[in-house]
Amino acid sequence: MPLKPLALGDVVSASFATFGRYWKQLVGVMLAVLGLCLLVMTLLAGVAVAAVYDHIEPVFDPPYGQDPAAEHLTPIIVAGVTLFVLLLAAGLLSTAMLTAVCPAVLQQAVLGRPTTFRAMWRTALRRTPSVLGALLLTGLIAGAPVLAAMAVWIPVMIVSVSGDDPSPAALVLLPVLLLPAIAVSVWLGTRLSLAPAVAVMEKAAPVTALRRSAALVKGDWWRIFGITLVGSMIATSIAYMIQMPFQLVGTFGMIPLMAEAGEGAEGAGPSTGMIVALVFGFLCIMVGAGVSQMFQIGYTQLFSSLLYVDQRIRRENLAQVLLAELAAQAPATGPVATPSDTPADTLAHTLTDADAPTVAHPDRPERRPEPEPDTLPDRPTDD
Repeated sequence: MPLKPLALGDVVSASFATFGRYWKQLVGVMLAVLGLCLLVMTLLAGVAVAAVYDHIEPVFDPPYGQDPAAEHLTPIIVAGVTLFVLLLAAGLLSTAMLTAVCPAVLQQAVLGRPTTFRAMWRTALRRTPSVLGALLLTGLIAGAPVLAAMAVWIPVMIVSVSGDDPSPAALVLLPVLLLPAIAVSVWLGTRLSLAPAVAVMEKAAPVTALRRSAALVKGDWWRIFGITLVGSMIATSIAYMIQMPFQLVGTFGMIPLMAEAGEGAEGAGPSTGMIVALVFGFLCIMVGAGVSQMFQIGYTQLFSSLLYVDQRIRRENLAQVLLAELAAQAPATGPVATPSDTPADTLAHTLTDADAPTVAHPDRPERRPEPEPDTLPDRPTDD
């Protein structure tokens, strides 16, 4: 990526280039996280089923005309709620770790350094608690306006329906409350969208990451929102195209199952072919969903992390800091690579401006634009 303020094309190309260069590390960590998450979820579900196994039949297949007894129904409800909470916690932890690995990879990509699966795994594991806290706080803060609107509308709706003469005004009240609440939620979510990158790259605590994200986005909200929206659309579109072939293969794989079920005798049990078709179709759909989700999470987080780097370049002169750091390390590490001996897959070959200095090529002449007036809203002026 060029060490200069990034345009939309720079962010898009650098995201694809980083994903292409470090895909082994990204995919490796993501597969390991998803595999562990699936294993933990399977074990939790197995333990829950084993704990209430004796109560399942009395609850779901009670004698005709009788309701399930409380002594059987209560353990099922408790086990179900407990399993839901544990599965939700496992899913949030895996999401936080998947989110943490992308800024960790980009941190090395910006410096032009190679990395390994072990290094990315350790970094993501160490920063997962902070990223998880930042994600939870962001969700609570950004979702608060919508929750407040629903908290106002639901009692009004209940009172309106329970009255003798129900009024349609309660239905009209919902969009009146929800539309501005959604707008405020989007504004808050964009202000805090850089928090995961801050938590990883600056090793910040969750609250500090939220404050830092808000400070970096201040004055550039519309630009961050627009570029983030474009990145989300790109990630969603590609993820859908990845998932579609798996869904088609899975659906066509289940056609023999549906045909045999329609021609089979009533009351006959499932045949081996039906079971194989069902398992094959289910696995294809699940694999497609997993692969598309990995790409969507990875690309979206790389996009957001690049916006974090861009804001620091624009506001904090990060490009010169990185070049100075490289220059200080050059005597100990040897000469700086030149375009002739740089590997073909380096990020320097994906730049839109070939003359822009990078960490890999700090000796490139920088084309300095005409000075622009300082318009940063949070920088004090002389008056």
